[in-house]
Amino acid sequence: MAIQYITMPKLGESVTEGTITKWLVTPGDHVNKYDPIAEVLTDKVNAEIPSSFTGAIQEIVAKEDEVLSVGDVICTIETEEVQAVQTQEEVTQLEKKAAIDNRARYSPAVLKLAQQHDIDLKAMKGSGKGGRITRKDVQTLIDAGGQPQSVQALPAQTQPVRKQPRLAQTQPIVVPNIRSGDDDTIIPLDSVKQSVAANMVRTKQEVPHAWMMVEVDVTKLVGYRDSIKKSFKENEGYNITYFAFFVKAVARALKEFPEMNAMWAGDHIVRKKAINISIAVAADDKLYVPVVKQADEKSVKGIAKNVVDLAKKARSGVLSSEDVNGGTFTVNNTGSFGSVQSMGIINYPQAAILQVESIVKRPVIIDGMIAVRDMVNLCLSIDHRVLDGLICGRFMQRVKELLENASEETMPIY
Repeated sequence: MAIQYITMPKLGESVTEGTITKWLVTPGDHVNKYDPIAEVLTDKVNAEIPSSFTGAIQEIVAKEDEVLSVGDVICTIETEEVQAVQTQEEVTQLEKKAAIDNRARYSPAVLKLAQQHDIDLKAMKGSGKGGRITRKDVQTLIDAGGQPQSVQALPAQTQPVRKQPRLAQTQPIVVPNIRSGDDDTIIPLDSVKQSVAANMVRTKQEVPHAWMMVEVDVTKLVGYRDSIKKSFKENEGYNITYFAFFVKAVARALKEFPEMNAMWAGDHIVRKKAINISIAVAADDKLYVPVVKQADEKSVKGIAKNVVDLAKKARSGVLSSEDVNGGTFTVNNTGSFGSVQSMGIINYPQAAILQVESIVKRPVIIDGMIAVRDMVNLCLSIDHRVLDGLICGRFMQRVKELLENASEETMPIY
């Protein structure tokens, strides 16, 4: 018999932490390999953590509602698999390292709460794994009426010199010390919003964004879609939206311009072969980014069905890690909210995000005459380390050409 460690799995390319929302086992329970043992929530997905071994659960290390980093131990299990057992010395060294790392790492919620109440986190002892301070620890201190300790500033000549952070590191979110009044409403951040905020800060800090926009005359596309939408709904049972055509056009253009389907990897660029389009789906007050896999191989109807299915899963809270992993390029339907121009933040580690704005009727000049046309703005944000204006301009012109000439012959539904 041997004791093994089950750790927080990686549930997405840019996912670095997750929150255990519910344990499905208790100490002493026997589980088989791949049986679900806990539910976890990240900024991208709600998922179940499977057991890595067959055996009996020994100790639940991670508490419910505790935020843990990928690789953190969540529980131990007694198994008969002895070949992978670590020596006690190795285990002790790992536990010491985890304790040091966890004490020094605070979640955005802990940082915000501590700053609002002038609490010195270094003076606190946490109840989390390895002494990590949790939000509950800080809230307990506040509720108990304890006297928070203010950090005293050192004289200027003795202030420590801060080293410049490495580019690849994620810096904690620093929030202003805003005090709330009696009539103010305090809205706690759940782990999804905390993770989204941290990822957005990371992306804006690390990625040199550039931006461009093109106008597209989609009058033909509007007429084409209007002519088939009734029969499509009757035959398929769901609506054929403009968004499916936009995703199809982008997927075709990415096939022709593979430079756009790439990611920055520090000392090299990874050009992805699979064209997997990430899409934004709003669910209540949360935003999820599931992925339309192999979008270049799907018909407009296939893309529309995939989008409908992913949206339903997101709004029902049942997206799997497979649904959100593997995205290579993001298309965001900002036009559904009435937006006509926006600059998106890149979905790290991808190199670009395209915002599809509202289709609006506008007067334009055609052959020296004024005509009312259906127009849409396409707004592209890029990682300038990976892409330049020349290739992006050609890519956008190709998307524009495909959309302006959309018809049953050039972009069939099936």
